[in-house]
Amino acid sequence: MKNKKNDNFSEWFTEITQEAELCDLRGNIKGFIVNMPWAVITMKKMYALYEAELERKGHKPALFPSLIPESFLAVEEEHVKGFVPEVFWVTHAGDKKLEEKMAMRPTSETIMYKLYSLWVQGLKDLPIKIYQSCPMWRCETKATRPFIRGREVWWIEAHDVFATKEQAEQQVREDMETTETIMHQQFGIPFVFFQRPQWDKFPGAEDTYAADCLMPDGKIIQQPSTHMLGQRFSKAFDIKYLDAEGKQQYAWQTCYGPAIWRIYASIVSQHGDDKGLILPFALAPVQIIIVPIYKKENEMIVRDKCYKIKQILSQSNFKIESDFSEETPGAKFYKWEMKGVPIRIEIGEKEATSGKLTLVRRDSGTKEQVDEGKLIERIQELEEIIRKNLVSKADEYFRSKFFKASTKDELKEQLKKGGFVRIPFCTIEMEGKECADYVKAETIADIRGVPFDSKEKPSPNEVCIHCGKPANVYVYAGKQY
Repeated sequence: MKNKKNDNFSEWFTEITQEAELCDLRGNIKGFIVNMPWAVITMKKMYALYEAELERKGHKPALFPSLIPESFLAVEEEHVKGFVPEVFWVTHAGDKKLEEKMAMRPTSETIMYKLYSLWVQGLKDLPIKIYQSCPMWRCETKATRPFIRGREVWWIEAHDVFATKEQAEQQVREDMETTETIMHQQFGIPFVFFQRPQWDKFPGAEDTYAADCLMPDGKIIQQPSTHMLGQRFSKAFDIKYLDAEGKQQYAWQTCYGPAIWRIYASIVSQHGDDKGLILPFALAPVQIIIVPIYKKENEMIVRDKCYKIKQILSQSNFKIESDFSEETPGAKFYKWEMKGVPIRIEIGEKEATSGKLTLVRRDSGTKEQVDEGKLIERIQELEEIIRKNLVSKADEYFRSKFFKASTKDELKEQLKKGGFVRIPFCTIEMEGKECADYVKAETIADIRGVPFDSKEKPSPNEVCIHCGKPANVYVYAGKQY
């Protein structure tokens, strides 16, 4: 690649999305892209893993309308204020003006909860745990970037209803566990869950907890968030149930939103290198590429061995291809390394006749000789080895990007390193917003919040980094996408 990931991440990212054929921007609609097959196949695998985990934990799939009547969106006051500035509106059907304009789904609380109020009558109807996999549309005013920030984003949204506050709080924790199980352990993307400040929570929520990840340039990208909605929406939409004593009670609600599209940006960025993509085995569109290396005099024996190996591996449900194109072996290596295929099998005359095959790992570049009879067993081992290696490398980088500062000058210096900077702060309640605004104006850093379940507390002599009042919390600041 022309651009180096650690020298110019922005240009590297643009180059890799084009060279690896992940998207096409020539539709010329700002914030909307053509998602190309190589990216979509991986995202479908990501969806499958996430959906399986949600269903394992009791969620059921559904599909709600993409259009939301304006009157629905306006029911919860804080929610509508938060989303209306980013809404795409549908006002006409053909040449006829609609009686009520419709919002293209920016998120589905209002369309789903209107129905939940009809579905919930008694305790027997609870809990409700429903998710849908779908696109959502928001007219982002910031600079758009493929997979990182767009106006059409593919995601999963889970919306849950419970009888008690304790059950809702447990769901928030479960959402965090799901993020750890799938995004971190399967996709190899480390994160820290922050309780967002009150001025930066999801519109209409009581509290928001968001998984912040890092890109190679040290900037923060928010990934899945989970929201404690409390009873705000249940009161707005009249979601009530009769308790055991026959009294009507408002339900408690949560929602959770992993954006598959945006997580894909983290996978590309976190694992990729100056040769192109590096994909986890479970997510790769092609998991094993067979590259034949032959001359005219030994072509048939090499081809026969390639066909045999592909047939053997296909029976084990691996996604495997053979590259019999007219390109040179070097050009083939370059192509499939760019695509991030986890394992390459090189077959020349020696491999065709010796019973030993040459395997090359994309994540480490290491080569090894494997007995043909142990090929399937070894690839199964490598699948797990590659996953652990990608997680380990990502974790090492992530851990290296946590710093501390006590003054704004120290904060400015630490921010040059990228990542998260812990600072003493007055409060994450609304009173702290003025301090956060000043910090952002002076350092271009956002207050991300307090790590979930953090026991860290400032000492009695520490003061807020801006106002000088006694510090009640440590918050983390950083530059974000």
